[in-house]
Amino acid sequence: MTAITRRGAIGLGAAVLAAPRGVLAQDAPLSVLSHRVHQTVATGAGGDATAGFVRATGAGVTWTTFDTGPLWDRLQREASLDATSVDVAFILNTQMTPRAANLFEPLDPYMARDPIEAPDDLFPGLVSGLKVAGAQVAMPVRHASSGMHYNAAILEERGVQPPRTMEDLVEVAKRCTYRRENTPVVGLVIPGVTYPNVIDIARAWDGDFITPDYRCVADQPGMLNAIRLLRDLFQAGAFPRNFTAISTEDVNTWMQQGRAAIALNSMSRNRIYNDPQRSRFPDRFQTVAVPASRTIQDRYPVAPAKVEFWGMAIPRNARRKDLSWAFIKALSSKDATLTMARGGNGPVRPSTYDDPSFKASIPYAEEERRVLQVARVPLPAFDEAARAADLFKEEAEAAVLGMKTPEAAMASLVQRVTPLLPR
Repeated sequence: MTAITRRGAIGLGAAVLAAPRGVLAQDAPLSVLSHRVHQTVATGAGGDATAGFVRATGAGVTWTTFDTGPLWDRLQREASLDATSVDVAFILNTQMTPRAANLFEPLDPYMARDPIEAPDDLFPGLVSGLKVAGAQVAMPVRHASSGMHYNAAILEERGVQPPRTMEDLVEVAKRCTYRRENTPVVGLVIPGVTYPNVIDIARAWDGDFITPDYRCVADQPGMLNAIRLLRDLFQAGAFPRNFTAISTEDVNTWMQQGRAAIALNSMSRNRIYNDPQRSRFPDRFQTVAVPASRTIQDRYPVAPAKVEFWGMAIPRNARRKDLSWAFIKALSSKDATLTMARGGNGPVRPSTYDDPSFKASIPYAEEERRVLQVARVPLPAFDEAARAADLFKEEAEAAVLGMKTPEAAMASLVQRVTPLLPR
């Protein structure tokens, strides 16, 4: 836990950060419950994004940080009490289930009374992903979006151009499966066939696993095409034989060592792949949007790949909700979003990508913006999501390994998952 020293009460600053009456002269600093990364990007190398809030309200900020699992456990306990000292909590979109949403204050009345700066400048998929039953229960603050990484050195060596469609990706992956300097190279690697990874491929056909209205559509063309693609590459040797055991860190290693030509992974991995201290191919990795199938490119210039993100919420049992909203409003401003982006945060506003300094520091900035214009969550949050994820992995592995046909595996998945979905 790190405390930022409370400053003496001062007059309100700019109107955009003006706190409602009654939030000044608080006895205790604002209490924020979050992951350590949120404190780091908000108050670290990029600058202090909380400074405007402190100036405007006279309130200090105290951060209490945990890893993701313990953070969620602590937050649920705090939000279930009669009252909590936590004023603002950071929460993952996957955690905001209908049941969990009851623990947090709906933000629509605050937006109506005292809206954040330029709400239309927030990526729409991030905003809608934090709505439950039509109510806004958190405001997006940080994202991780998927992209396609490719080793330009390998593609040049094999005489192929970077794929522009998902159909191209299949052919490029097969062409880039070979032995290079006694190192076997596969065309495509992803961190296993869990639903968040496969959904990036299914989205090339605008496919889904579970729709926002809780229908399992894994037996429809989009997901079926993704499973067929992976099975085809596996049979051709262009997808790792041990794909069931490959982790995200393994993918990083394979790319750095030149054991794979293409990876679908978080765009931020670009820095790891190009790390001159670790990679055999520094500065040769390019990161672009996941390509869409040529059959949908008239509607989607790039695949509406997955995006997962953090939001800022107010516990329903918090005692200083106006002060909480003033903090959320401050960190949602354009200046604060840019400050946090300079510190390594995934920005939630398209306008941040127009800043010259930000674009200069992120070589894939424009590609990331293209993805975020159409990206959406991999599946809606619901109480049985973890069980549904296990079932997806089981059936997808069976299909890719040839134990079932893709059609049979996905039909079985729909039958098994449907009873788990909210009615």
